[in-house]
Amino acid sequence: MFTSVSARSAAAYKFAGIDASVQMADSHQLVCLLFDSLLQQLGAACTHIASRDVAKKCKSINNALRILEEGLIAPLDMENGGEVAANLRALYDYCVRRLVLANAKNDVAGLQEISSLIEPVASAWKQIKGKGQPYLQPV
Repeated sequence: MFTSVSARSAAAYKFAGIDASVQMADSHQLVCLLFDSLLQQLGAACTHIASRDVAKKCKSINNALRILEEGLIAPLDMENGGEVAANLRALYDYCVRRLVLANAKNDVAGLQEISSLIEPVASAWKQIKGKGQPYLQPV
């Protein structure tokens, strides 16, 4: 009935239409791929708003929402992750709310705001491999 965190993250990643071997990625690599895909989907949504392609905009935003909710929020270890996990959760929750609003209003600035919030986190995540405590639930 329930799937593992890794399975949910992999499903969110695959749903976003990325062609890669996610089954071979460790948790850290998978999160890096999710960040990359999230930023790509946000950029695509901006492009689709500019070209007035509502269907493609909605698909890109839906993909971004799935990545946030299933790939980045779901695996956070809220019991053991401390302040870092709580802050990430708050950031991701804000991005979800902002993304829904940006979708409703065709708000490119809102999508760019989300990208500007996610980019430093993605960059930092790529630099922490093997350092510090884990902030994801064990696989």
